Amino acid sequence: MFEYASRRMSNYNPPDHTRLRSLVTKAFTARRVQALRPRIEMIADELLRAVDGAREFDIIETLAHPLPCQVICEMIGVPLTYSPQLSEWTGAVQSVLAPVPLPDRIPAANQAASEFMAFIRALVVERRQRPGDDLLSALIAAEDNGQRLTEEELVTTVLFMFSAGHSTTRDLVGSGLLALLQNRDQWQRVTRDASLVPSTVEECLRYAPSITLFGRRALMDTAVADTPIPAGESVFVSIAAANRDPRRFSDPDRFDISRSDNEHLTFGGGIHFCLGATLARAEAGVIFETLSRRHPGMELAEQTVEWRDTISMRGPKAVRVVV
Repeated sequence: MFEYASRRMSNYNPPDHTRLRSLVTKAFTARRVQALRPRIEMIADELLRAVDGAREFDIIETLAHPLPCQVICEMIGVPLTYSPQLSEWTGAVQSVLAPVPLPDRIPAANQAASEFMAFIRALVVERRQRPGDDLLSALIAAEDNGQRLTEEELVTTVLFMFSAGHSTTRDLVGSGLLALLQNRDQWQRVTRDASLVPSTVEECLRYAPSITLFGRRALMDTAVADTPIPAGESVFVSIAAANRDPRRFSDPDRFDISRSDNEHLTFGGGIHFCLGATLARAEAGVIFETLSRRHPGMELAEQTVEWRDTISMRGPKAVRVVV
C-alpha cells in the first residue's frame, strides 16, 4: 500500500509530477472521453433494462456502481469478467486511504494492492506484445521529449485510474440522487428540462463531493487565515467545507441545480486538477438524464441511508428507489 500510495500522481510534486502528468494527459484526452459518450448512454440503458418491470431497486447496485466500473474496464482494455474482482481489490485499497488508516484493514489492503499490481503488470506485458485501441496501450506508447512511463509508474497509474475512475462517480451519483429526490422540486425541474443536467451535475459535485478531505504537507513556513503552518506540518484540507463556504456561495446549504457561478473545489485545482473530471461529469450526466427520461416519477423508497465508513471518501452504500 505504501508503494502504491506514495507513487500516485496526486502525491508527486514538480518536476516529477510535470513529467508524469504530461505523459498521462497524452493518453487520457478529453477527445477520448467525449468519444465514449454514446457508449456510456448505451450502457446506462442496458443496465436499466435489466430492472424493467421492477417496482423497487437500488440505484447503486443497478447503475451507479456497474456503469463507471464497466466504462473504465473498457477504456483500459480489461475484460468485463474481471470487474467484480477489480471492484473488490479497489474497495480494500481505498479503505486505508485515509488520514488515519484503521490498522485491522491494512493486511487486506496490502494483499489487494499486491494482487492488483500483479494483475496490471501481466496486462502491461500483454499490451506491449499486442497493442490495442485502449488507454493502457496509449499510456505505454505515450512519449514526451524522449521519456516514457516506467513500468512501476504504469502500474500505479492504472491502479489509480481504476480506483478513482469508478468509485468516485458511484458516490457522486448516489449522493446526488439522494439530494435530488429529497428536494423534489429540483428533480421535477430536471425531468421537465434535460438542458439542466450539466448544472445539476455541478451542484451535486458542490453539495456532496465524493472526496471530502485532502492531505498536504507544507513545504515552507506559511499561514492560512492567520493560522501559522510550519514547514513539514501535515494539513488536512476539507473540500466539503470549502464547497459550503458562505463567503463564496450564497445560501450554501441550499441544493439549487440552477446555481450560477458554481466554481466548487471538488476536482481540486492548479496542477493537481482531477484528470478524470470530464469522464465523471459525462457519466453522472448520462445517468441523471437516463433516469429522468425513463423514470420521471421515481421516488425514494423507505430506507435508512447508510454511508461508507471512511472519513475522506463519502457516499451512500445503497439508494433504493420506487418507480
